[in-house]
Amino acid sequence: MESKLEVRHLTERVGAEISGVDLARLSDEDFATIRATFETRHGLLFRGLDLTDDGLVAFSRRFGALDHAPLMETGRTAVDGYPEIYIVSNVKDDQGRAIGSLGSGEAVWHTDMSYLENPPYASALYALEIPPNGGATSLCGMAAAYQALPEPIQARLKELRIKHDGTYNSGGYVRQGVSEADNPVDAVGTFHPSVLSHPATGEPMLYLGRRRNAYIEGLSLADSEALLDEIWSYAALPENTYVHEWQIGDLLMWDNRATMHRRDPFDASERRLLKRTQMQSITAPDGSN
Repeated sequence: MESKLEVRHLTERVGAEISGVDLARLSDEDFATIRATFETRHGLLFRGLDLTDDGLVAFSRRFGALDHAPLMETGRTAVDGYPEIYIVSNVKDDQGRAIGSLGSGEAVWHTDMSYLENPPYASALYALEIPPNGGATSLCGMAAAYQALPEPIQARLKELRIKHDGTYNSGGYVRQGVSEADNPVDAVGTFHPSVLSHPATGEPMLYLGRRRNAYIEGLSLADSEALLDEIWSYAALPENTYVHEWQIGDLLMWDNRATMHRRDPFDASERRLLKRTQMQSITAPDGSN
């Protein structure tokens, strides 16, 4: 049967929408096209889906082994029977307990779980309930961000590592089992190269994590802060960014090495419910096993 798969670029620099496919019945040929598109566009959008938890996990697993979801801010796991699924939601149960994480506030620019030695390769977010306004998710391309930097900064960054903070998540909440800390030099975290080469394309990419508590190895705190501020001023330029306005049934994926993402706040009285899976890293960001 002839494939009906279509690819449409979301912006010039990042993201592609895939249509004309049934994710539950993907041929190997169509999946190869989807994967190749992901490796060059670094973000994928599928619309109008009706996925079960089994279907979400099965499609995600075609990209590689899946991580178990981290604990939510409440200390609870997310979905009974599906340890790979994490709930991103402001909804509360009938006892007033949050069923998910990240509430309704802004989630600042970040890449998922980069405080780990081997952060997840990719993340997928599937929309079940969406508020009428707010809550948009944005992706920015980190190859484009690197290209936007002045050449002297590009050259300098190739020799530097950045500490990716493990104290706070993207919503500003302190992670489970970690003490609050706001000194970037002493805060818990993991050093990663500030510039990566994409394993499929060879493109150089900025790798920043989060701005809060970031620290450049070997510099004074003042010098680190000044250089980070300059780098971050290029990190999410509008021309290198895609803003996604959610619809129920959307699945948005991103490569955590090649993009950062953020979320707009929304009215806390409105329900928002999404489910996330994460594909395990095969190699550390520096390319080691």
